[in-house]
Amino acid sequence: MTEYEIKAYTTLIEYGEQTASDLSRNSGVPYSKIYEVLNSLEEKGWVEVERSRPSRFYPKPPATCVEITKMRLEKEMAENESRVIEELTPIYEKRDVRERPEIWIIRGEYNILSKVKETISSCRKELNIAIPSISPKLANLITPTFARLGSNVKVRVLLSSNISQNILQTLAKLGEVRVRDQMFGGGVIADATQVILILGASGENESHLAIWSDHSGLAKFAKNYFDYLWSDSTTLEEHVR
Repeated sequence: MTEYEIKAYTTLIEYGEQTASDLSRNSGVPYSKIYEVLNSLEEKGWVEVERSRPSRFYPKPPATCVEITKMRLEKEMAENESRVIEELTPIYEKRDVRERPEIWIIRGEYNILSKVKETISSCRKELNIAIPSISPKLANLITPTFARLGSNVKVRVLLSSNISQNILQTLAKLGEVRVRDQMFGGGVIADATQVILILGASGENESHLAIWSDHSGLAKFAKNYFDYLWSDSTTLEEHVR
């Protein structure tokens, strides 16, 4: 919002419904700008207008305004995301020269989450995930990413037995789920070509660490180790019983 829009809205909150001339006088917004400001606030969903002579303007509740703004920003973000992916991915995939290393060190929980979601989204055939611990919030953040996967992608999720039943049931909707009593680390393997090894934090004041790689040898090694853990795990039905 512009400075004039903030002044106009907060004045409406303070004084209640007003005409444009009253609002201009009480808010300090120049009369030459007041209708432009009010039209913008109406388009953004922050004010309502009673079309009378003269028109009168009412503020919407702040909670409603915030929710409307949030929905608009989410819509714009989704549109921009689709546009960027559709237009730039073909160019990126046609490159002959690699401009990134085969191994990245990723620091910070949100940076790791972003890379996890990117790796999941790029999967085309088989996705293997090992999760020793996960919060409901993190589960909710990751779950929508699976909706973008094609129906032909095989998904296997290996979880620690101490994860809550609610999360187990939520993740069971994404693919085949199995449970183990002991898991010493987590990660994501996409098509046996990309792997993320999640190492956690080394100390109380240290940030979370992960390793991402598209090195074929490392990815295949991780896939073989996942297969070994998978074969020695319990199905969800057996775990529930």
